[in-house]
Amino acid sequence: MKKIPDMERPYEKCQKFGASALSDAELLAVVLRTGSHGENVIGLAQRILYRSGEDGILGLHRFSMEQLVKIRGIGKVKAIQLICILELARRLSKASVSESLSFTSPASIAEYYMEDLRHESQEVMKLIMINSKGRLISETEISKGTVNASLITPREIFIEALLRQAVAVVAMHNHPSGDPTPSSEDILLTKRIKEAGSIIGVELLDHIIIGNNCYVSLREKGILEKG
Repeated sequence: MKKIPDMERPYEKCQKFGASALSDAELLAVVLRTGSHGENVIGLAQRILYRSGEDGILGLHRFSMEQLVKIRGIGKVKAIQLICILELARRLSKASVSESLSFTSPASIAEYYMEDLRHESQEVMKLIMINSKGRLISETEISKGTVNASLITPREIFIEALLRQAVAVVAMHNHPSGDPTPSSEDILLTKRIKEAGSIIGVELLDHIIIGNNCYVSLREKGILEKG
């Protein structure tokens, strides 16, 4: 920070005006603390944000540990700090909506899991298990990669639900494109899960597809009622 004029240093600026007065680069600079050879910490922060693409600070979620350490000026320690800050932000976002989580409200469910899924670069499918009192028992990741009805079997979908004695489930996956419009495969998979659940006595409450700050509920679309 010594290479930056006093009134432009993020620490001093935060102390005088508050954290909300800091730019994205300045907030990131506080986490990084030091720059690299020939570059102050603000410059390093700006370069990282540039590397994150047009999404700016949101693009940081796409960086893996391996990608971060390849950036000049980012060693293992800084990479770990950034990964932990991003995970903390995800958990804070999730915790802030936990009190309002309702499994009868697709919007509530989508909001709760939005930060878990919308930054994923691959399709990830989760199964959310619910007990007879409508409370969350557990959640599990059942697929990572292309969510395809021909690759996901009813057995792997419901084996955990049966072990947990769930009476209902919600299926959820993301579209890395950011567009949650269901594909024909999504609709076919939903119907297969519904049919399998009916046979074993575990109700499929919904299949929710997460996009970039948006979602589609296949129950709201009427697809779960179409047989």
